[in-house]
Amino acid sequence: MEQLSLSEASTDESQWQGRVLHPDSRSPRTGGAHKFPRDEAKPHDPKKDGGPSPATHPHSSISRETTVVRIPLKSAKHHFGVGISRGSRVYNEDAYQAGVIEIPAFAKRPPASVDLQRRKAAEASGEGVGAEGASGDPQVFYFGIFDGHGGSECSDFLRSELHEYIEQTGRYFELESSLPGKQPSPKKDDLEEAKTSKVLANIETEAAVEAGNRMLNSVQTTKEKAPDAPTEGRSGDGRTGPSEANYQAPYPGDPPLLQGANRDHVKVLEKQLVHAWKELVGGYFRRFKPAYFSLFGGYQALAEESEALQSRPGSNSSVAIEEALTYAFLKADFDFVSLQARKPDAENPSPQALPSPTILNDDHIIGSTSQTRTSSAPRRFKGGSTCSVALISTPTPTPFWNPSTPSTMLIGHVGDTRILVCATSTGAAIPLTTNHHPSSPVESNRLRRYAATFVTDSFGEERMSGLANTRAFGDIGSKRMGVSAEPEIKRVELGAAEFAFLVLVSDGVSGALTDQEIVDIVKEAKTPDQASKDLVAFATEVGAEGDNATCLVIRLGGWERRSEGGGGSLGTAEKRRWMKEEASDPRGRRR
Repeated sequence: MEQLSLSEASTDESQWQGRVLHPDSRSPRTGGAHKFPRDEAKPHDPKKDGGPSPATHPHSSISRETTVVRIPLKSAKHHFGVGISRGSRVYNEDAYQAGVIEIPAFAKRPPASVDLQRRKAAEASGEGVGAEGASGDPQVFYFGIFDGHGGSECSDFLRSELHEYIEQTGRYFELESSLPGKQPSPKKDDLEEAKTSKVLANIETEAAVEAGNRMLNSVQTTKEKAPDAPTEGRSGDGRTGPSEANYQAPYPGDPPLLQGANRDHVKVLEKQLVHAWKELVGGYFRRFKPAYFSLFGGYQALAEESEALQSRPGSNSSVAIEEALTYAFLKADFDFVSLQARKPDAENPSPQALPSPTILNDDHIIGSTSQTRTSSAPRRFKGGSTCSVALISTPTPTPFWNPSTPSTMLIGHVGDTRILVCATSTGAAIPLTTNHHPSSPVESNRLRRYAATFVTDSFGEERMSGLANTRAFGDIGSKRMGVSAEPEIKRVELGAAEFAFLVLVSDGVSGALTDQEIVDIVKEAKTPDQASKDLVAFATEVGAEGDNATCLVIRLGGWERRSEGGGGSLGTAEKRRWMKEEASDPRGRRR
C-alpha cells in the first residue's frame, strides 16, 4: 500500500507549502495579466457586481466564489494542536496521526431547513468551500492517538498504516457515499491527485462569518457547574465512586447509517478473516463474532438508511461505515500479529509450525502476497498498543469547524486512550469512549471464560494476566484469552455549534486528570495548539507516574463560546491550583 502523507507522517516542510487557488491575474491558470489604474482598482462585491471578479480571465473555470486554500493541518494552530511529552520515561511510545483520508462520506444530510438556509447564505455572500476528495464527496478528516506498551513498534505501525487499512476496506467493500448523487469509493488510480492535496480549508467571507456568529449566538448556555468525574475510578470504566451522581456518563451513540455496498463480497471477506483468526490464534477466537459483521447480522435492524440508499428502494446490498471500521481494525491487528508470529524469539527460535506468509496475507482479504509486510526488528515484538480514532464527515463542503455546519463523527476505540468533547451550552466534558479494563463489567464478563487470572496490582487496578487493558492491538501472548482489537464504535451527530472542541488523550493525561479538568484547561487557552501543550505540561507536572503524555485538541463549531457554559473553567480551578501546589511540594509529592 502506498503511504498517505499526513501531518505527522511528513517532516519535510517543503512538501507543505500553501497553494491558493483563485482567479489571480498572475496565476498561470488564468492566462495573461490584467493591469488596472490604481484609482480604478476596488474589491469585487458579489452582491452589487454579480458574476465573477472582473479581474478573472474570461476562460477561467475558477471563480472567487469557490476560493479554497491548501494549508498543512500541522500549522493550523487555530484549528488543531498537539502536545507531546515522554514524562520520566526513557522512550516515548505514544504516536498520533491527523489529516484527511479517501473514503466515501458517511454524514447524514442536514434537515431541509438548515440546508436551504446555508445554501442561500453561501449564494448571497460568495462563501468559500472546502475541497472534495477523489470520489466527489466532501473530505473526511481523520485524527488518531496510539499509546504503545512494551515498545513503540505497534504504535508506529498504527500511525503509519491504520488509515490505509480504512481506505482499502472502503474500496474492497465497494462502499458508496451516504449523500445522494455521489459516486462509489474511488479506485486506487484515482487517489493520487487527491492525496497530494493534503488538508484543505476554506476562506470565509464576512457574510459567512456573520452567519456563523448568528448560529453561535443562538446557543443557550447555562451557568450551572459542569459535572466532574468521580474522585475514585477516574479511569472512566464505569466503576461506582462516591461522586457517581455528578459523573457525566459516556455518550450513548447514535444509530448506524446504512450505505450502498457489495454485501455478498463483504460477507466473504468477513468469513475469511474470522477463519484466519481462528486458525492463527484459537482460544477466544474460536467463537469470535464481531458485533458489526454482516456475517452474523443484528446491527442492521437498529440502523437507518442513508438518503442515497433511500433513492434506490428494494436494495438489500448495504452496510454501515461502522462495519468497515471494525473490519479495518481487526485486519490491521491480524497482519501485525501474524507478522510477529513468524519471527523467532527466545522461546521459539524456529517458528516453522506457524501458517505461511501467503495464507496470512491473502489478497482476498486486503493487500496482496507481493506486499508482505516486513519489520526492521529481527525478534518477535510481544508488546502492543491502544488506539482511539475520530473520523469527521460533513454533508456539504463547508468544514466541520464552521459554526453553522452540522457533521457526523465516528469513533473507533480500543484500550484506555480517551476521546472527549466539550458541550458548548453546559461546558461539560462528555466522554465518547470507555476504558477497556478488567474492572469493567462488560469486559470482565466477556473474558472470564478464557482468562486464567484476574489480579489487583499495588495501585488497586485489576489486571488480566499482567495486562491492564482487555482490548489492544498486538499483545501476541494474550490473544488466546480475548485481548482483541475489535473496536468500541460510536456515531455522534454533531449539531451546528453544539460542541466547542474535541480532545484525544493518552493515559498519561487521563490518568492524572479527570475529564472535566481536561476540558477546563483547554477552555483557558487561546488556541487549540496552546491548549494541547498546556494540558500535557500540567498533566506531566502533577502526574505521579511520569507516563508518556500525548494530547490532540481539535476546534469544533462552538469554539468561540467554549468558556461560557457551566461557568467556564472555574469549576475545577481551585482543585487544579491545589494539585499544582501539592506537586511542587517535595514533602507532599507521592512517588
